[in-house]
Amino acid sequence: MESIALKNYKLWLNADILDDNEKKELEEIKNDLQEIEERFYTDLSFGTGGMRGIRGVGRNRINKYIIRKATQGLANYIIKTTGEIGMKKGVAISYDCRIGSIEYAINAACVLAGNGIKAYLFKTLRTTPELSFATRETKSQAGIMITASHNPEEYNGYKVYWDDGGQIVDPQATGIVDEVNAVDIFHDIKIVDKNEAIKSGFLIYLDEKIDNKYIEEVEKAAIRLDIPNKDKFKIVYSPLHGTARVPVQRVLKEMGYKEVYTVPEQEMPDGNFPTCSYANPEDKNVFKLSIKLADKIGANICLANDPDGDRVGIAIKDKNGNWHYPNGNQIGILLLDYILKSKKDIPKNGAVVTTIVSTPMIDVIADDYKLKVFRTLTGFKYIGEKIKEFENKKYDATYVFGFEESIGYLINTHVRDKDAVVSSMLIVEMAAYYDSIDSDIFEELNKIYDKYGWYKESTVSVTKEGKTGLEEITNTMNKLRLTKHNVIAGKKVIIYRDFQLSIEKKSNGEENILDLPKSNVIQFILEDGTYVTARPSGTEPKIKYYICVVDKTEEKANIKLESVEKEFQEYISALQ
Repeated sequence: MESIALKNYKLWLNADILDDNEKKELEEIKNDLQEIEERFYTDLSFGTGGMRGIRGVGRNRINKYIIRKATQGLANYIIKTTGEIGMKKGVAISYDCRIGSIEYAINAACVLAGNGIKAYLFKTLRTTPELSFATRETKSQAGIMITASHNPEEYNGYKVYWDDGGQIVDPQATGIVDEVNAVDIFHDIKIVDKNEAIKSGFLIYLDEKIDNKYIEEVEKAAIRLDIPNKDKFKIVYSPLHGTARVPVQRVLKEMGYKEVYTVPEQEMPDGNFPTCSYANPEDKNVFKLSIKLADKIGANICLANDPDGDRVGIAIKDKNGNWHYPNGNQIGILLLDYILKSKKDIPKNGAVVTTIVSTPMIDVIADDYKLKVFRTLTGFKYIGEKIKEFENKKYDATYVFGFEESIGYLINTHVRDKDAVVSSMLIVEMAAYYDSIDSDIFEELNKIYDKYGWYKESTVSVTKEGKTGLEEITNTMNKLRLTKHNVIAGKKVIIYRDFQLSIEKKSNGEENILDLPKSNVIQFILEDGTYVTARPSGTEPKIKYYICVVDKTEEKANIKLESVEKEFQEYISALQ
């Protein structure tokens, strides 16, 4: 009996819409049953960041046909839920530097045009945050960003935004996914030629007017405009072959930073990422060329953005000449502390928004400044949703700052997604200011720890590729869910949270309902303040374990973190 994968393989192989090169690609794997299984056993699905996959021909791969199917589903949803209003409002589209991105963006635009929906398409690549901004600025019903963020070069992806400029959440997310799943990839696609779309007025190219308005909003987030000698403060910057080069360079220049040195080997867009196979600024290896340049010119800070320009990582040098790589939580702590110390108009009902896997240290700092903290599920779309809820007066709160531990930050509300352009600007401002008072980011971070406690975090990522890997991840989460947990890493479990079941159980017998959407995440809080969270990635074939400990000194916290990491992994292994 033929497997579903093999049936789908033959269906694609014999499809009239495939060109000769695509059919050749499928012919080459006809004897590789495992590859056929991987490509055809299932459809790509939307996760926390949309739809991502390896480029190639197949239903479990990213290609122009999958892009068309996703866009047809989006078009169907827009027409069904908004009618003529949605068709008049249109959809904004942008794309990053990845291989295939331009082709996918044009295919999406032509499908929208085929359905009588205007597409506002950037002429050249733009960052994800600017797509969020453009969706709002053009008053579009939705937005599409072609990107796979920091995934390896063989990936690409597709993210959908709604009219508020935020990534889709329910009910739109579920509704769009249902519509996409209902589309027959070979018979239901309505598409027109690009030239016809332009001629009919359904494909409209966006120009630099959007860029100028976006940059203007970014620059409003600056706090200190008169930092002494900031024109002499040296900065090394890398877009990691991605999209953020133009806006970041422009903003820093316009804000008066004249000593900005961009890493030449990584300056221009290149979807092959020749100098860093994993273009993720969370990985200190991407800073090798930056640090080489920084040591040459005498800079003490390096910044790097991910390929679609929504995240920023840094490397900083201390006064002894040693380089450090703050993690996403530490950068978030630094930015929040700087904002709260420097900004003079913090509202009394000010709020910080972060995620359930971000450091609990945020709660301690926010409480010191009498700010509220709202925690969301992982994925910046939920932080964007919270901003909308603040504006709609669902809560008595005013947005001050939002971040997630995976180096995503948003200052102000000009966009509804993490924004590396505004974050890079404020990090440079913070570094230049500390330099002007004979301090630095490393020294200020230690001051924060001395004041609030030494919180140390790590993320243990376990990669499980393919169909078998997905099954292993599912089995691990099921076993965690079915096991009664009393002691982990030698400490009593005082709180157990299952976000899939929306249940919080405390060791004293008290139970509460979690007021968050359901998500496949399990969290443990131990008696010494340690947090351990298990969560399958929504965008990569990984299960992630987020660990946070706290102690009175850095040495004690580091020892505790290493111990918990080891003992928790042993605990997981024992469950298998």
